[in-house]
Amino acid sequence: MLPNPLAGLRLILPAIVPSWRFFDAVGDSPRIDHAAVATRDAPVTDWHSHDPRIGHLSPARMVHRLFWNPAWNDGLYRVSLAERLLTSDDPYTVMHSERELMLRIAHDLDADPAGWLRIRIRLVTRDSERVVHESDAVRIADLTAR
Repeated sequence: MLPNPLAGLRLILPAIVPSWRFFDAVGDSPRIDHAAVATRDAPVTDWHSHDPRIGHLSPARMVHRLFWNPAWNDGLYRVSLAERLLTSDDPYTVMHSERELMLRIAHDLDADPAGWLRIRIRLVTRDSERVVHESDAVRIADLTAR
């Protein structure tokens, strides 16, 4: 009996064309903000969105990003950390997620190492947004020293 030439295609097709059914539900979208302050107890007056969305991409840039986009992968990891921080009941997991977020943000910033860093997480829907987590201040030098 001759093998079916389409059998291999049937096996590889799910890897080429992904199914979006793996999402349980579409929920609130976490957004990460950061603020650099001069002292540990200084009030935050200016939060900055971390990894803001690009307003416009050329078609050539879109095609390029289909094949090479490490910044997007890192952004997905940060969102996963934020979701894990918000949903975990384990104090170690929450601490680890917050610390990893702060490390990554501190390495991206061009901030004074003598300053302090705070992060907050907002949950955004089509109709509203709310702040659901705000960290304590951590010295930037402690985060960038590794």
